[in-house]
Amino acid sequence: MKKIIVYVDGFNLYFGLKEKGWRRYYWLNLVALARKLLKPDQTLKKVKYFTSHITIPPDKAKRQNDFLEALETLPELCIFFGKYQTNSITCNKCGHIMLKPNEKMTDVNIAVEMLADAFLDSFDIAILISADSDLIGPIKQIKKIFPEKQVVVAFPPSRFSYELQNIASASFTIGRKKIAESVFTDEVTKRDGFVLKCPDRWK
Repeated sequence: MKKIIVYVDGFNLYFGLKEKGWRRYYWLNLVALARKLLKPDQTLKKVKYFTSHITIPPDKAKRQNDFLEALETLPELCIFFGKYQTNSITCNKCGHIMLKPNEKMTDVNIAVEMLADAFLDSFDIAILISADSDLIGPIKQIKKIFPEKQVVVAFPPSRFSYELQNIASASFTIGRKKIAESVFTDEVTKRDGFVLKCPDRWK
């Protein structure tokens, strides 16, 4: 059986779902989705999810936190956090100052984990769920240093990169059916017995 690790670019996946209008799929069991991407001769070793905590607006932050806690109930999954950096943008016309958050470190964190796992021989095939072309570098290095290993890119809905497609061992777009079949049940019970509920806004 070939060892598989799935690397999930959290915001790339989220904004792909958002662009499609698939809010009802936000409550997504990423381990269930990862298993649906495997072939019969492959075994899932780990799902690594990369994201950043948001703090505003509070209701959105609460929904994200509930989702992260639901993911933490999955023993096959681990979460890696970047950070949000808030930048001030001034409107040229009216002078109004807006705060725009920018996510930092996700691509670096993914690159570090993919390269470390390759060196540790933790996977035979890495599946990258992202369309971020900044990840071309680590994919090139893995293919150069470990020609026997493969990096497959699974594009989120509404996301695509010709650069990633050209450098990857293979690529495909994740279909709606696999996503729809991978949503958590409305209630997820934590190890301490606390019950998390899918946010009403996501139903």
